Amino acid sequence: MMDAHIKKRMKEIGGGKAVLFDVPMSQYTTLRIGGNVEALYKARDLNALSEMTTFLRDEGIPYLVTGRGSNLLVRDGGLKGVAIILEGSFAVVNNTSMAEPCIVAWAGMPLYKLVDFCIENGLSGAEFLAGIPGTVGGGVAMNAGSWGKEIKGVINEVTILTGRGIVEKRDSSMLKFTYRGLELNTGEIILNAVLNLKFDRPALIRTKVVANIKRRKERFPFDMPSAGSIFKNPRGDYAGRLIEAVGLKGKTIGGAMISAKHANVIVNKDKASSSDILALMDLAAGKVREMFNIQLSPEIKVVGEM
Repeated sequence: MMDAHIKKRMKEIGGGKAVLFDVPMSQYTTLRIGGNVEALYKARDLNALSEMTTFLRDEGIPYLVTGRGSNLLVRDGGLKGVAIILEGSFAVVNNTSMAEPCIVAWAGMPLYKLVDFCIENGLSGAEFLAGIPGTVGGGVAMNAGSWGKEIKGVINEVTILTGRGIVEKRDSSMLKFTYRGLELNTGEIILNAVLNLKFDRPALIRTKVVANIKRRKERFPFDMPSAGSIFKNPRGDYAGRLIEAVGLKGKTIGGAMISAKHANVIVNKDKASSSDILALMDLAAGKVREMFNIQLSPEIKVVGEM
């Protein structure tokens, strides 16, 4: 539990309305599920963020950058510590001379805004990110991708705030990307990413983006809250195909349902709890393991207390 001194100090560092306490995480995840977090910090500038994380570390209080909560399941028991959302100066594109097709995209910028920026400025290479409901930081941390492309393919450099409060730049040779992941040390926060793109006509880029969004809408459910793909695709196969093959498409537990449109998506059909989602995940993984001897690994991040 956070005492009055800690709460007061957090307010002083973050500034007034930037720090909230006992906040339902269901308001900050795309699944619309989750118990309360002890504190929510909406960070808007680097100095305050660095001071806040240093204070939290010294006090032994855990923190988690949640982005738009698009790949996150918070358990019903809530989340201890602090959820951090990057806003303000963390949600822009800058250092863009446009003499070269290279931009600095800050971690809090939603991916759809990044894609819009690229269209407007005739920058091609990020079209595959269209329709992915996350932020730049989340996209980098998860090595977001679609249609055979991953964000690591356009990253030149990433700036990180270390757990010691130091700002470090790491070029692509220093970054250890995995399938749907990036190796980071405890407490590290992605601040921005330098993206290497290509010049192209805005109309052509827009056409590609529209086509990608159309493909996503045809394949994925957008009519109910979800966290996107629940499991990583096993090597040489697709999690959705495997879950459909074991007959679980449309299966419901409580208020949660394995989507009838795409079997690797679980939707919040009717006031689902995190327990409902986890039960469906366990069922799907168990059935696939039993029938195909394949172990599915979660793509979403599950956090919080039972």
